[in-house]
Amino acid sequence: MSSLYELSRIMRPDDANIVGNVHGGTILKMIEEAGCIIGTRHCNTQSGDRCVAALARVERTDFLYPMFIGEVAHVSAEITYTSKHSVEVQINVLSENIVTGTKKVTNKATLWYVPFSLQNVAKITEVPPITYSSSEQEEAGKKRYEAQKLERLETKERNGEILMSVSVPEPYTVAFSQSSLIHLIGPSDCTLHGFVHGGVTMKLMDEVAGIVAARHCKTNIVTASVDAINFHRTIKKGCVITVSGRMTFTSNKSMEIEVFVDADQLVEAEKGKYRAVTAFFTYISLDKDNKPLPVPPLKLEGEEEQKRFEEGKARYLQNKAKRLADKESQQ
Repeated sequence: MSSLYELSRIMRPDDANIVGNVHGGTILKMIEEAGCIIGTRHCNTQSGDRCVAALARVERTDFLYPMFIGEVAHVSAEITYTSKHSVEVQINVLSENIVTGTKKVTNKATLWYVPFSLQNVAKITEVPPITYSSSEQEEAGKKRYEAQKLERLETKERNGEILMSVSVPEPYTVAFSQSSLIHLIGPSDCTLHGFVHGGVTMKLMDEVAGIVAARHCKTNIVTASVDAINFHRTIKKGCVITVSGRMTFTSNKSMEIEVFVDADQLVEAEKGKYRAVTAFFTYISLDKDNKPLPVPPLKLEGEEEQKRFEEGKARYLQNKAKRLADKESQQ
């Protein structure tokens, strides 16, 4: 008999868009989790190297019916073919309305896995064979295996291994470390009135600022302070926000990153994108013992960057003077 595995989970607001339709990515993630579990279990049923099944290919996957918040997703996985070094897993997804009891098949998927040794990640281990109910079933599986193998080789040859060269900015410049993040505001990000929680926005801002700082220093970095965060306009559920960060100033042991949050209303696109939040984050660089490290100087390009640097320096000196004054007043 072929190996079988099943998992079930109720769909929550985090899994869906603003109108309650479960994201395709949520379903795909569950499908892959089930495939990885059954594939890894099967490949470890024989003696020898312990291994983990790594996803190699997903065949075309159709979403037959939408799934909604509150429904239960039932994912069933079955190993239907094995070659010497690969496993075919076929998966069915059913949605269950637990109030009415109605069930629908929402997805069918076929995934291929390759087992890699845990001791030597470059080594592909052999796959234990499965028992087929008939020679016809085995032959059909072999045909699917050969077809997907040929298509993967053709795709690899067509697309090539080498990406087009892209000009990389010089290290320690503003352009080198600047970063951005795009996030869809979902129900779990929002208050009961449909506006995003300030904490959600600030967390994303800190993540982007941290990436900028880490790219500049290439070391462990931590948030040292945050200047006033200005929430200029509210951000509604369903907006796509772009959180952008750029280095503005570096002292010997700190760096200032300016962060912007721009919101774009997908449903009311005619209103256009608008700037919702701005702030300055200050980070410091740490060594392995969590002691401050010198920060590489920022290389400035153009008058605009020089102007922002001077403004950042003024803020730095002002904050430094304030800290010293507070320290003296406490003595």
